[in-house]
Amino acid sequence: MALFNKQQKNLPANIAPVLPDDVYREGLVEMRDIIAPSAFSIASAHVQLGNVFTRTMFVLSYPRTLAPNWFGDIISLDKVYDVSIFIHPADTAKVLKDLQKQSARVLSQIRENEEKGMVRDPMLDTAYRDIETLRDRLQQATEKYFSFGLYITVYADSADALNKAEHEVRSILSSKLIETRPAMFRQKEGLHSTFPMGTDLLGVNYNMNTAPISSVFPFSSLELTSDRGILYGMNRSNASLVIFDRYSLENYNSVILATSGAGKSYTAKLEIIRSLMLGTEVIIIDPEREYEFLAESIGGRAFNISLTSKHHINPFDLPTPREDESLSDVLRSHIIGLVGLFRIMLGGLTPEEDAVLDRAITETYATKDITAESDFTGRTPPLLTDLELVLSNMEGGEALAMRLRKYTTGTWAGFLNQHTNVDITKKLTVFSVRDMQDDLRPIAMYLIVQHIWNAIRQELKKRILLVDEAWWMMKSEDGASFLFGIAKRARKYYLGLMTITQDVADFMGSQYGRAIITNSSVQLLLKQSPSTIDIVKETFHLTDEERYLLLGAEVGTGIFFAGMKHVAIRVISSYTEHQIITSDPSEILAVKQAKEEYASNQ
Repeated sequence: MALFNKQQKNLPANIAPVLPDDVYREGLVEMRDIIAPSAFSIASAHVQLGNVFTRTMFVLSYPRTLAPNWFGDIISLDKVYDVSIFIHPADTAKVLKDLQKQSARVLSQIRENEEKGMVRDPMLDTAYRDIETLRDRLQQATEKYFSFGLYITVYADSADALNKAEHEVRSILSSKLIETRPAMFRQKEGLHSTFPMGTDLLGVNYNMNTAPISSVFPFSSLELTSDRGILYGMNRSNASLVIFDRYSLENYNSVILATSGAGKSYTAKLEIIRSLMLGTEVIIIDPEREYEFLAESIGGRAFNISLTSKHHINPFDLPTPREDESLSDVLRSHIIGLVGLFRIMLGGLTPEEDAVLDRAITETYATKDITAESDFTGRTPPLLTDLELVLSNMEGGEALAMRLRKYTTGTWAGFLNQHTNVDITKKLTVFSVRDMQDDLRPIAMYLIVQHIWNAIRQELKKRILLVDEAWWMMKSEDGASFLFGIAKRARKYYLGLMTITQDVADFMGSQYGRAIITNSSVQLLLKQSPSTIDIVKETFHLTDEERYLLLGAEVGTGIFFAGMKHVAIRVISSYTEHQIITSDPSEILAVKQAKEEYASNQ
């Protein structure tokens, strides 16, 4: 300090010495220095903060009655805006005195009109009743009186965008008979009033009692509770039950997207159990044999499809024609589906091979007297060896016959070259492909879905077809196209297609995957990985808060979409349901041990 004084003592009189505190404070960075814009400009109708334009509006008048949650349309706007609500308590004694004077004036006017023989004025009668009702409620302390102010500041990147945003907000409120005005020549005060500092600098207030003020409360949540359907879970926002009927929407399809271990299969099993209670038949394609115990527990049937399995499906099986279908149409449609299957089996086909194979399949059916002109109902369909024989004797088909031999006499023989010995007459049918080699799994899933689709078309019933780990079918374009075709046509046959996948990026990266989501009225998003969350956010138009919710979601929690509504959900189950559907290895082992102990004691 002595050194500082020595250096400063000979300064001219007109120059103030620089004190250490001043030097120190000039180097400080405060919070306002960080959040303040580089520059701002105040105009009569807006404030420009850097490159952002703002405009503040206030509510000038309200209608006689306000519906609950009338402000919800503004809260749900996809705009950047701030809202400030100021509630200033009023002196009840003073308000009662003013209301008494106002009531006397209105009553005096009514009586004066009566004495003059004038027609009754409904507005005066309504005003008198409202004043007296409010006086009674204030006197009984069931209502309180306030001075109420509501201000909205909208933000935009340009003056034109700001005008459009203001017009949209004012139009919504005008449709509810609520009059708003921009704070002309007071935009600075309006902007300050909507900052989170609790200062009402505008002072444009409207006298209101408790009931209408409570209707402006903006923190509302949607409910998905109907008088029919099944229980999906609990609404995390308001603890209400999410009860919904998928068959009440424009289509009955659903999709579940989540990471591994987020509760996809658990949620699907829960819906299956509850749907079965309402008489819905369920068919499942199970890639990991997760649903076999469920089938055993409720009297269903499980088929294991593999190279060494005793269960077989013949791809040449023909569906029974419906009353509105001709035999030729059924045969033609099935041949087209078979060509798609062989594209997957043979690793793709050239246009020439496609034409040869199409003709060979037709001739193979003809060897069993199955043609478009004949009645083939009840005829025994051909096998894959029959097609191989036809191809080997057809010009241009020798190479295709050679490629088919691995499915007829090679290492993959026995999988497709057998007559069908499975049925789906039970209320719950499970087809498992866990023991199938990875290269054959897409083929097996395609074949099973085709067999199920043929059976579904025969009889109209309320059904659900669940395809777990659907990304296996989406790996080939023909499989993805076939699954999408079912999603589009399922409604005609009273079928709800439920697709489940953990490979969200691949599923949504396919044009058919996105189309399947679009054609699914019910969608459930559980925990998502950081690598796919942006794709999910863009596809489902999620907010930032919903994005963070899915990133940090616990097992069995997420967002449930039904039509145009969506809510945050927690999947809940009873103790008995949990014992049947759990996928936790430790719990499954405990159940098996309990069964063994029970059996040994018997």
